[in-house]
Amino acid sequence: MRRKVYRRRSAFTLIEVLLVAGILAVLAAFIVPNLFGQATKAKIDIAKAAVLRNGSIAKGLESYKWDMGRYPDTGEGLAALFQPKEKKRDDERYNGPYMDGAFEQLKDPWSKPYEYRSPGEINESFYDLWSLGPDSKDDGGKEGSDDVKNWVEK
Repeated sequence: MRRKVYRRRSAFTLIEVLLVAGILAVLAAFIVPNLFGQATKAKIDIAKAAVLRNGSIAKGLESYKWDMGRYPDTGEGLAALFQPKEKKRDDERYNGPYMDGAFEQLKDPWSKPYEYRSPGEINESFYDLWSLGPDSKDDGGKEGSDDVKNWVEK
């Protein structure tokens, strides 16, 4: 009498591996684009939170203006918000720094510096503050621009 020898299966078959890979590819095709879209939207929201009139940079600029009677001009730039009081001995009104951290750390979510102009060309009574957005290019206010600005296009 012959005995049947059963061998244990120790690996997946090629069909099983291809089936799992196909299922993962289909899931990735639906999920990955949504994740990237949400990440870009979140970064735009972070940039807006910094540049709009009640944002973190705007609050630093307002504190500077409160003490100095003006916003830092374009030449001083946003770096003026980070200077320790000792560096501004010539002006007793300066009570900075007006923002925490180092100026070099003040970057938009795409690791580019924020753009600043004072007096502003758009906001003539105060300043223009913007980020070049995900493409890091100045879109010049064109329709569909991805730039994040503290002004509304007319």
